[in-house]
Amino acid sequence: MIARVLIDSAVPQLDRLFDYSIPDSMATDVAPGIRVKVPLRSAGRIAEGFVVEVVTSIEYTGTLSELDSVVSSLPVLAPEVYALARRLADRAAGTANDIVRLAVPKRQVRVEKAWLAAEVAPLGEVTAASANGYAADAFTRVFDTGGRFSVDAIPHLVELPGGVWVGHWAVTLAALASSAVSRGKSAILAVPDYRDQEQLQAALIAVMPDDRIVRLDARQSNPDRYRGLLACLDGRPRVLVGNRSVVYAPAQELGLIALWDDSDPLHSEPLSPYVHTRDAALVRQEQQGGALVFLGHTRSTEVQRLVEHGWANEIRPDRAYLPKVIPTAGQGEGNPQAAAARIPSTAWQQAREALNEGPVLIQVARPGYAPRLACDSCGQSARCTVCEGPLGTKSARSTPACHWCGALAANWSCVNCGGHHFRFVGQGSARTAEDLGRAFPGVKVIVADGERPLLTVPGTPALVISTRGAEPIAAGGYRCVLLLDGERMLAREALRVGEDCLRWWSNATALAAPGAPVVLVGVGGALATAMATWRLAAYASSELADRRRLRFPPAVRVATIAGSPDAVDAAVAEALSVTGVDVLGPTEVDDGVRAILRLDYAAGNEVAAVLRAAIIRNATTRRKRVPPGENRSPALPTLKVRFDDSEPFAN
Repeated sequence: MIARVLIDSAVPQLDRLFDYSIPDSMATDVAPGIRVKVPLRSAGRIAEGFVVEVVTSIEYTGTLSELDSVVSSLPVLAPEVYALARRLADRAAGTANDIVRLAVPKRQVRVEKAWLAAEVAPLGEVTAASANGYAADAFTRVFDTGGRFSVDAIPHLVELPGGVWVGHWAVTLAALASSAVSRGKSAILAVPDYRDQEQLQAALIAVMPDDRIVRLDARQSNPDRYRGLLACLDGRPRVLVGNRSVVYAPAQELGLIALWDDSDPLHSEPLSPYVHTRDAALVRQEQQGGALVFLGHTRSTEVQRLVEHGWANEIRPDRAYLPKVIPTAGQGEGNPQAAAARIPSTAWQQAREALNEGPVLIQVARPGYAPRLACDSCGQSARCTVCEGPLGTKSARSTPACHWCGALAANWSCVNCGGHHFRFVGQGSARTAEDLGRAFPGVKVIVADGERPLLTVPGTPALVISTRGAEPIAAGGYRCVLLLDGERMLAREALRVGEDCLRWWSNATALAAPGAPVVLVGVGGALATAMATWRLAAYASSELADRRRLRFPPAVRVATIAGSPDAVDAAVAEALSVTGVDVLGPTEVDDGVRAILRLDYAAGNEVAAVLRAAIIRNATTRRKRVPPGENRSPALPTLKVRFDDSEPFAN
């Protein structure tokens, strides 16, 4: 018997299966998916790995090394997970090991022993819940056809039994998951962060027993995450809930993969090979079948591309939901002071009236007190004397500090005029709360941002100042929502700035009570029209059309290549030999140069194979010896490749 082993190593040249003979003493313990230790002749050491296959013959006719030992006889690397990791790694010019590390947490011996010793208890029964707000047969078609669907979320809040308020989107996903489990299939539900996960878990508990729900996310401790993985291995239908890594959870009988808000950047994996949750879900659905659902108030241009190419079908609510969005752009024409006001008179009036009934949400762009400081004498931006980063302050009396390195600017002086006094530029959440507290005396002011996270607030009158994405849920919904700093949000130089702003604003709008006014301050044009008419998919279609004309993603795939000039030039030259590829750059970056490849989707696999070969060749290049007496270390060969970067043109 021969074991084919994936060695746990980040070295790209070891990203393949190695063959080892199985000693007779281990024959009964070795099976696909278990952890083992194997010898590495070239390095003269013992390495860990996973058994992927057990075969009886191979083409090699020489003598094989034997397995060193079995670490655990529990098969934690499911076959469908390895197949997914291998496919995604090949697609992104990465290594399967990098994805397996995300899928299989480190072994916890006590948890494993307790799980093996525990008796298998029966799980509670699940009845399919109805998805209110959509046609009766809309989601039946999802499971009958097993295709890909883009679903427009209903921008309302729903009260669950027990008085818990969640977004309607969470109830929709819970209904879909209950339908999958009632059919004897598992469901994977991926959300961006813990706020969304809390809402989704509350909605799931309302329609199914708690023992059917498995949580898998980065906020868990290692034992809890390993315990969740083991719960997925018994093959019984469950609902697997978590952030981006949950898409790699083992599930043999997979009936549903659903993503909430796939355009959220938290779905983009920051570790190599940088696979987005959406791409992993698409590949897994192709390999295992079942249904794939993208749910959101807005629609990403990637999903819009799938819809326009016929790869995904649309599902809309059974009736039109039109929030009361009031754009204020142009209301201050002819009055310079009114035009420059951060909160126009219309927004003041709406907020003042709404405070008689309940809470008012005010969304701002930045946390802190003053996002930026300037010299009071000459007006030049205040920069850190250590790293040249921008200075800011958390309160009116706190010592300014650098946004980049955190260094305090206690003895700061302006490099332009020598001044020592600051001027506040811009208003963060803390300064906004301070100003509004004076404007509305006697009204409770609540700040919700990264430093003061809040999930819920009561339905009593209060001003809730929140940064984008950190808005808490108010019982019964907010009686008014003010969307401030729109121009500042749109000033960010990014390819997806329009998509991001539309997502931030629409998600905040969905927290309003039915009929409550939502005031969009200082924003006009296509974005304001999309918000006012709630035709958010039309904006995604228009944005995608512009990307096609410019040959920008997702109309094409992109691959960024960074490293030393010689390595980048060699990799780019090989990639350009593939039809349908062009290059932007290379340009200088901090540690070398960077080039951006634009490629047709049909050329993706061939280009990925070429770049992966370049990475391996670069990693195995021998370094030059340092002459004796020179006090320096030889430069390590570096070549980094990233496919489908969400912001390939960012600095």
